[in-house]
Amino acid sequence: MPSHRFSAPVWSLFRIVVGLLFLCHGLASVFGLLGGSRGSGQPVEVGTWPGWYAGVIQFVCGALVLAGLATRPAAILASGSMAYAYFVVHQPEALMPIQNGGVTPALYAWAFLAIAVLGAGPWSLDALIARRRGGARATAPERDLAGSRR
Repeated sequence: MPSHRFSAPVWSLFRIVVGLLFLCHGLASVFGLLGGSRGSGQPVEVGTWPGWYAGVIQFVCGALVLAGLATRPAAILASGSMAYAYFVVHQPEALMPIQNGGVTPALYAWAFLAIAVLGAGPWSLDALIARRRGGARATAPERDLAGSRR
């Protein structure tokens, strides 16, 4: 059984899970749900830099990536925000992510960069919209993920 058969569905599931987890961070920061900001049960105060703005990015970009809608721009913004979080908040504490508590932002930054490069995959609103518009051609990475036969 060829492994590429599962590439597209697994990629879509990866995007969905990463988007859902990022959305949960946003829900906690902006609305105080799921334990609130840093487990306080409270949201971050509106307008607080950078926490509230990061929470809004997490909420909006997480929802968009989860749904697979405007996936590439949302993933670029999410990746950049996590790179900012890593280099401004965590990296000054120590060089390595395991030492400075920056493992999560580093993983999110790279995961969202991969999503931005490779696209949403077939199980996404982006793919549905492309199909309804007359089968707009997929980019090369999306064709590869879809398991094109060679």
